[in-house]
Amino acid sequence: MKILLFCENKYAIDILNPIQEYVTDNHLPHEVLWYIHEKKIDAFAYADKVRWTKSIQEAYDFSPEAIFVPGNIVPYYLPGVKIQVFHGYAAEKKDHWIIRRYFDTYFTQGPYFTSHFKALAQKYGDFEVVETGWPKQDWIKKNLHRYDDEKQALLKKSGKQTIILYAPTFSPKLTSLPLPDMKEQLERLAHERNALILMKFHPLTRQEWADEYKAWAENHDDIIYIDKGENVTKYQLMSDVLISDTSSTIYEFLLLSRPVITIGTLSKEIYWEDIATPETLLRAYDHALTDPEAIARRQWIVDNYDPYLDGHVCERMLNAAADYIHRHGVPAKRRLNLWRKYTSIKTFGKVSKR
Repeated sequence: MKILLFCENKYAIDILNPIQEYVTDNHLPHEVLWYIHEKKIDAFAYADKVRWTKSIQEAYDFSPEAIFVPGNIVPYYLPGVKIQVFHGYAAEKKDHWIIRRYFDTYFTQGPYFTSHFKALAQKYGDFEVVETGWPKQDWIKKNLHRYDDEKQALLKKSGKQTIILYAPTFSPKLTSLPLPDMKEQLERLAHERNALILMKFHPLTRQEWADEYKAWAENHDDIIYIDKGENVTKYQLMSDVLISDTSSTIYEFLLLSRPVITIGTLSKEIYWEDIATPETLLRAYDHALTDPEAIARRQWIVDNYDPYLDGHVCERMLNAAADYIHRHGVPAKRRLNLWRKYTSIKTFGKVSKR
């Protein structure tokens, strides 16, 4: 099978890489090509390790049979079954449920998403839904203890007992970064609960906020600003508790069965500790660690959002893609209305067709 791993945005790389690793590690006969959209992705970490292109023409000429996409758009004119694999678990965001008609099939993360998308499939009638799990979970399964030594070294150096990750969203309307007393309450939490605070911000965070928190952290031994390019997943695996606001990283952390505290979350269905202002952060922290109901809510997320933490998601995805092709053949292109076609061409450009 000829596979195209389609990356419009940088976050797509870490979501799709487990598929590449599964093919490579198991010596499967599939051909894999990455498409990297250079207008939004300035560097590709695996450039020296995999076959890739920044040319949409080359992606077209590759004649893919299956295209895996963790974004909203894929050019309609590319051949191959177009597969939506999602960029996270943020069900509260309206655009998560918008059907833009670009995809032949949706590979969902778990029962909660499957039920909703199957209802949408019945309504629209031109795509399928298969429950596979989310590919990034295969990487997490494989690397769950990869950073244990680094974590212990940080705790030993700081003299602390636990690590708390502060990972707010970048959206100016949703982020907790500018809230009064945010820094003061993080500092209090570090001191009174013997914790080391790691701060990892989204790359689109306003520069003035990032600079402000970085300068503040430099004056505290128990608060570290992560000013590196690593994905937030590394620090999720190293941390015992997450503090955020409205971000898909909340669900990724809950799937590790670890406590989460949000400040003014947009989510309507809340399965963690949520507080209105930073002033009650310490109390929420204590409650999140000890409340049996909070533990039960975290388990509900695992059971319904993504129970496929077995390390076999990519295997299921490739099998499901092959099954679609076996039943329907390889689609030459996706039928779309003029507006969707225009959006494809405006975003990715035209190709010279065979």
